[in-house]
Amino acid sequence: MQFAACIEWMFVEGHDDLASRIRAAHAAGVTGVEFHLWREKPLDAIAAALDETGVRLRSFCVEPRCSLVDPADHGKVMAAVADAIPVARRFPGAGMVVASGFTRPDVPVDEQFDAAVAVLKRAAALAAEAGAVLWLEPVYMVVNGQRMFVDTIARGLDIVAAVDSPGLRLLADVYHSAQTGEDFAQAIGERIPLVAHVQVADTDGRHEPGTGKLDWPGVMQVLREKGYRGDIGLEYFPTVSGVESLALTRRALGLDA
Repeated sequence: MQFAACIEWMFVEGHDDLASRIRAAHAAGVTGVEFHLWREKPLDAIAAALDETGVRLRSFCVEPRCSLVDPADHGKVMAAVADAIPVARRFPGAGMVVASGFTRPDVPVDEQFDAAVAVLKRAAALAAEAGAVLWLEPVYMVVNGQRMFVDTIARGLDIVAAVDSPGLRLLADVYHSAQTGEDFAQAIGERIPLVAHVQVADTDGRHEPGTGKLDWPGVMQVLREKGYRGDIGLEYFPTVSGVESLALTRRALGLDA
């Protein structure tokens, strides 16, 4: 398994711009990078650094962030995906990350589920036609008492399965999953082919694996047994330098041999 470092948060020491962070990640042996919102990013400089190093962009976030569960937002969702597709085509293999939006008070769960499936069917078809892929990310977040509608891997996989398109897969974030208390192995079940990418961070604090209480040997055993062959996204706040953090992560995940 190869690493993909979130250059929003990693390799920041002495590197103010994302292009230099890509070069620093490459020097540390990292083969992939990720970042969040794309519209204000220096894409030309990023492309040049990727071409120079051979590092691959693994994901970026669709923006603006809109609600999948509110039909009033669906036009905005489709426009945001359409805008993101040229970026995904510029960086082949980069997943376009979307989240569900917050649960709608007083709206039945089934209605919200169906709304998400309906818009993702359209968006996934658009992505697939362009040779790109959307990644639905379950995110644990609570604002004003409302949780994100898709905050567990299990519900995320239910939606991906219902959409049933090569243009949509799941981004399984171990940190967010742990925040909900779900069982990681049970949540994935036999649906690992629907998982395109896995991200890691420890609880509490969202730092590198090994700094908290999660059972990383257990997590890695689950991924291996289920046949996951993708990258491991490092989306955490390092407690030490990028190089030192990589060493700690490799040790915690059992990849230092």
